[in-house]
Amino acid sequence: MTLHEDSVRVGNRLFRWRSYLPLLFVAVLIPGLSEFGYPKGSHTYDLIWEMICLSVSFFGLLIRCYTIAHVPKRTSGRNTKSQKADSLNNTGMYSLMRNPLYFGNFFMFLGVTLFARLWWVSMIYGLVFWLYYERIILAEETFLKEKYGKDYLDYAKRTPVFIPNFNNWKPPSLPFSFRHILKREYSAFFAMIASFTVLEFVGDYIVTGKLIIDNVWLCLFLGGLGVYLTLRTLKKRTRILHVEGR
Repeated sequence: MTLHEDSVRVGNRLFRWRSYLPLLFVAVLIPGLSEFGYPKGSHTYDLIWEMICLSVSFFGLLIRCYTIAHVPKRTSGRNTKSQKADSLNNTGMYSLMRNPLYFGNFFMFLGVTLFARLWWVSMIYGLVFWLYYERIILAEETFLKEKYGKDYLDYAKRTPVFIPNFNNWKPPSLPFSFRHILKREYSAFFAMIASFTVLEFVGDYIVTGKLIIDNVWLCLFLGGLGVYLTLRTLKKRTRILHVEGR
């Protein structure tokens, strides 16, 4: 087996588990939080930093949402068993870069790793993220090249893998769908809020030695939970969030 074939095989395995990458950083964040402390001893400064970290993660989520809002059915999916692509996405965010969803993922996870305020945690994250997703992207591109041939090769030639080229912008082929965003991204939204809330409570416990219920994060968590349960119910039990062709 060639190195390329082996990398594709590994990439297909990682593809099935790509949604669980954040769990890999639990082992890194826990020892990082053991050194956790409030900036200049101020809980207010700590809250400001947390909002900055949350903003970085929301930036990544917004990238995902805008991408998802325009994609057709059976593309850019959350499928975990095999590659699927009924059409070749090459407009909207996909005209700027070939992997806008993974680009969004990078910032979503980056915000979480910045929480501990330890440069080495974020550096390790960046390295692991690239090694992990590089193989997934290789497997996906092998699949797309085999399915779409020259069309994909021409697209790949003019479109960067990960760093956006704004000179390439082409308007999306499908109209913006907010319902499709709600249907697809509610779990990512809640996972992000829940991650920050857990880190906040653990960090406060390390600093004070007791469990502190921060009202800001409690409200964010309960609001996120309410959104998650509502949208999950609508998705599973109704067709309110269904958009034809998406």
